[in-house]
Amino acid sequence: MSICTFTQQTAKIRGMAINKTSNQGPAPPRDRDELLQRAWLLAGQTLGQLAQQFTSESPEHLTNAKGWIGQLLELALGASAGSRAEQDFQHLAIELKSIPINASGQPVESTYVCTVPLQDTYAIQWETSWLKQKLSCVLWIPIEADKHIPIPQRHIGNPFLWQPNPTQQTALRQDWEEFMDLICAGRLEEISAHHGNVLQIRPKAASAKSLRNTHNDQGESVQTLPRGFYLRPAFTQTILQQHYWSLD
Repeated sequence: MSICTFTQQTAKIRGMAINKTSNQGPAPPRDRDELLQRAWLLAGQTLGQLAQQFTSESPEHLTNAKGWIGQLLELALGASAGSRAEQDFQHLAIELKSIPINASGQPVESTYVCTVPLQDTYAIQWETSWLKQKLSCVLWIPIEADKHIPIPQRHIGNPFLWQPNPTQQTALRQDWEEFMDLICAGRLEEISAHHGNVLQIRPKAASAKSLRNTHNDQGESVQTLPRGFYLRPAFTQTILQQHYWSLD
């Protein structure tokens, strides 16, 4: 079957009309079922249609509006985290991630997960890491990402919940521990986007002036650009296949 099916649906979610025009999103969903129901009601709509429901204009390009799609989905689904460092639906322990896909159902870019800790890294363990918590349960929402389709006309795909299986968990942990070993040793600058099998670390900053404190291999305090953990497209492709092939 297709990796992502786009279907148009209209309904109400426990008294909340999804097509009501407002700049205010709904209250946070009360449970996992309500969240999934809301997400399914978005499937088949275009980004432009959804933006109009919340009196939001669709950008012409995403170059300077990379977070716009995620923010729109958060608003529509009633995410409660905002800019706080916590899961988007903290009371449900669920993270929301949109994933842009091409016509073949393949992810077109890596997926940002969270910031990389650069200070007091010696006390951080995998089991209590922010990365593990973020990826413990993810609501994935595919987004049509063909470059020839204007952003407002791109469709929202069928949502699904994902939790890493033991093999995926092991791969994530191995990459995370290797990265953190390098950071603890003051070798952050040696890490490039080529390191890691399922994860990668890349700069994550609004500008070159957004610097953070860390330490070098001599233990000296230095400043560097913030970094982010990203899931590689090949890894998110396996997540998509794992879900959609299981439906065949």
